Formats: sequence, structure tokens, C-alpha cells
Amino acid sequence: MQDVSGILKEGFLVKRGHIVHNWKARWFVLLQDKLLYYKLDGGRKEPSPKGRIILDGCTITCPCLEYENRPLVIKLKTKTNTEYFLESCSREERDSWALDITGAIHAGHPVQVQQLHRMKNSFKLPSNISLNHIVDKMHDNSNGIKLTPNMEQGNTYKESFTGSALVDWLISSNFVASRYEAMTLASMLMEENFTKAVGARSTEAMRNGDLAEQFLDDSTALYTFAESYKRKLSSREELHPHILELSGTIVKQGYLVKQGHKRKNWKMRRFVLRADPAFLHYYDPTKEENKPVGGFSLRGCLVSALEDNGVPTGVKGNVQGNLFKIITKNDIHYYIQASSKAERAQWIEAIKRLT
Repeated sequence: MQDVSGILKEGFLVKRGHIVHNWKARWFVLLQDKLLYYKLDGGRKEPSPKGRIILDGCTITCPCLEYENRPLVIKLKTKTNTEYFLESCSREERDSWALDITGAIHAGHPVQVQQLHRMKNSFKLPSNISLNHIVDKMHDNSNGIKLTPNMEQGNTYKESFTGSALVDWLISSNFVASRYEAMTLASMLMEENFTKAVGARSTEAMRNGDLAEQFLDDSTALYTFAESYKRKLSSREELHPHILELSGTIVKQGYLVKQGHKRKNWKMRRFVLRADPAFLHYYDPTKEENKPVGGFSLRGCLVSALEDNGVPTGVKGNVQGNLFKIITKNDIHYYIQASSKAERAQWIEAIKRLT
């Protein structure tokens, strides 16, 4: 069995295949000199790794913008020019993995380690403010960002704004304290597909792998709202029920392993917990479309941890542990595995607040 002493980090990521470019859920273990990844056997990690990525001489690109529908991808390129594409479940998880992998690559180099500490302590969005909230404010008719016609190289972009205009607006709206923080926040909005670059200057900058240089604080760099962003209707009653379910504020998200209802097999899913209205949806992260494959209202639900001694009633397969169960008001039972007891406790607490 593989020796995994000295683990720096471990958890689920979605990996692109080398030959057939499909995406598969894998359990990753970061060591000082390598990154191991494992297949799942039912609900349990297989004892031997499926593969390994040697970190010596690796370069890392984060964020990687090569996949339009997958904004949370990290790219690793080994010194033999083999490329690995790894997708996380959230911006925070992606950046945490990128930071720890970069730290392992540069271990023993004090200058790079100091730079990593500065990255770790750089701008973070306050927990009480979401990107959705910022974009809603940007759309405000009175105090939002002004959309105007702008020209670049003979092309006219009718509803656009400049990079410097957005930076000014973010500072004046008190979302950030400095122009550097505003540029970081503006890059986040692009990565999450709320805004997009238009025109040659901004598009070229977006392709740059350095987060700090993706967004330009420049009066000639042009941006607009992404087509995928739809303003919420003023009356919630006008919304389609499915859209209403997805309109709540995201409280928590992450990769968990869920038991199927019919075949009782275990699959890794990206779970998204929303409030107002309170719903829990789950997505298949191996698919390109960002649509939930299931979900349910949390109103009237019961959630509880399951003992790790033996296999509880109703649970099938070779499970890892850290199980919890959700029973809906319609008496449908969901069996879910977290990656650790701490993560299980966090999910249970977050769900209980909304039931």
C-alpha cells in the first residue's frame, strides 16, 4: 500500500482524462514532492493510487481559463510537458489547493514562500457580501455601473464599461478599500462568469495566467455583463419554480459522496446549500452543463450523523465513514458521506439552521 505519511492536503477534485478528455472525480493527496490521485470503490478510496503527479519542475496556472464552462480549474504542467487539469468545487477550495500545491513546488525556496504568505493574506471578500449581491448593485438604475457605447479598433460595444470605471465604482460603493483590491474583485466577477471582457486589450489580459493581471484598471480596456447573467425579476411569483429554487443565497458548497436511490451506488456530487428559499441541490461535476441533477426543499427536513461503527441500516456498499442522513418531509432518505468528521459536522450545522 502506498505510503502517504506527511500529507499536506487531501480531498476531492475533478480531473480531466489524458486520452479521452472526459472528467472524473478523484480523491487527491498532496505530499511534499508529489500529488497522488485515487479512484473510488463504491464509497471508499481504493488502497493504491490511480496515478501521481511529480511536482519537481511543475508549473501551475490558477485560474486556468481554457474551459469556459469550468471556471474553477487549476492546470499543472510537469517538466516533461504533461498537462493536468483539476477542477475544484468553489473559488476558495481552488485557491487553497493552488496555494498548497505551489508551496510544495517551491518548498525550500524562502523568497517564493514569502510571496505565498502575502498571497494568503491578500484581499478576501467579506463573508456577509456575495458576488451576486455586488452584481445586483452594479445593475441598479440609480447607483450602478453606467453602461455606455465604447469604441476600440473600429468596433463599437454598445453596452459596456471600462476597467477603470468599474474599479472606481467598486471603491466608491465601499466594496473595497484600494484599486488593487478592486482589480482582484473584478477578476473574481469575470471568473464566475458575471462579467466578460470585450475588445482586444481586455481579452488579451484575461488570457494571462496571473490573477493580478487578468483585469485591467484602464480606461481603454472594455468589459460588459456576461450573457449568462440574468437579472432577478422584481416579483418572485413570476419566476418558474425551478428558477425560484436556485435563486437563494449560496450558504455552503462542496464535494460530498451520495448514495443513489435505485442502484444504491455511491457517486461524488457537488452540493450547493441555498437560503431564502432553503434548498439543497446536487450537481454531477463530470458533466459540462451546470444544472442540478437533483435537489429538495429543506423545510421540515431532519438531518443527523450516523455512527461509523459498522454499516447503518439503509446504507449499501463499501463506505468510508463520516456518514449523515437527511430525511425530507416526504420521508425520502438521503445518505451522504463527508470527507472528515469535521466536514460532516459543518454540513449538519449549516443544514439545521435552514430547516
